[in-house]
Amino acid sequence: MRTSTSERGDPAARRRAALTAFLKAEARDKGFDACAVTTPDAIPEAPGRLRAFLDAGHHGSMGWMADTAARRADPATLWSGVRAIAVFTMNYGPEEDPRAVLSLPDRGAISVYARNRDYHDVIKGRLKEVATRFAARSGEEVKVFVDTAPVMEKPLAASAGLGWQGKHTNLVSRDHGSWLFLGSMFTAAELDPDAPEADHCGSCSACLSACPTDAFPAPYRIDARRCISYLTIEHKGRIDPEFRPRIGNRIYGCDDCLAACPWNKFAQSASEIRLKARDDLNAPPLAFLLGLDDAGFRSYFSGSPIKRIGRDRFVRNVLIAAGNSGDPSLAPLCAGLCRDGAPVVRAMAVWAARRLMDADAFAALKTRCRDESDDDVLLEWKDGC
Repeated sequence: MRTSTSERGDPAARRRAALTAFLKAEARDKGFDACAVTTPDAIPEAPGRLRAFLDAGHHGSMGWMADTAARRADPATLWSGVRAIAVFTMNYGPEEDPRAVLSLPDRGAISVYARNRDYHDVIKGRLKEVATRFAARSGEEVKVFVDTAPVMEKPLAASAGLGWQGKHTNLVSRDHGSWLFLGSMFTAAELDPDAPEADHCGSCSACLSACPTDAFPAPYRIDARRCISYLTIEHKGRIDPEFRPRIGNRIYGCDDCLAACPWNKFAQSASEIRLKARDDLNAPPLAFLLGLDDAGFRSYFSGSPIKRIGRDRFVRNVLIAAGNSGDPSLAPLCAGLCRDGAPVVRAMAVWAARRLMDADAFAALKTRCRDESDDDVLLEWKDGC
């Protein structure tokens, strides 16, 4: 590495350069596609944007975002001793367009990131290895985060030059596209910050046009309450009837805006670590998923991030996909779930059964379920009558 005259004469500058180079080399060695450095005060516009998002109610039921807003907006509030922040990326892009499964209505579409073992475990384990070696080399304290603390990783990644926040609000890299896992390391060590990346979206609006539920009120803004990823993962209750047909067969998350990004065609992973999807999660049959009880769900999704939402919320999503499938062979399974122990499952089972059964069969089912007492389920029985 060529050093400047000032660095050769300044021990502190030499130390910063050496530690920064060491950190980036360790990141490459542990399988990260990129690592760049920023400072805790590099995102002054983030608090205002976050406040506007919260004030508009676009966070939906994610109350934790409002509860942690102060710490989320200022990294120094999270840890007063931080002097530099390193952000790490790992590309998880699929080899084929994940939207192909949308043409198979009897199969479930699972977001690409969730088709492998939990990315928190994949990223955090490697990040801890990097951080441990860096702490030993620098003698300074470090803290690592992978979506487990109120860290605004996307703005920090943009300020570090790893990409820019695209019109879909996700990070986009000219080198690695839109399929990026992010992690961060806070450190008390002084490091050389990288320059931020410019926005290269231009006039393109492919990601906005691709959204099935019109979740983007404007470029660079998202209303989570309309986002299929939010509805199928974060939202816990009855899903608004407006969105159910638009969800299609997406049973966990949605990749449409990411998959539509033109920068993906330039993406190459520098890592030899490929996060290969489980074959049985690429397009699992809805009939099989509808039959999962709690034990079966936990076993089937062991090690997967899907396990975190629980069986009831997941089967709710599968029932919406079944109702959209037009496949009458799924009707008996949906009818059986009208007697499930979870109200959220019963509610969506009623909706799915109505769409798949003829009027007489559905009327007979309603008679068998006349002892229903849950308000949300009763509302589903009433709707469409």
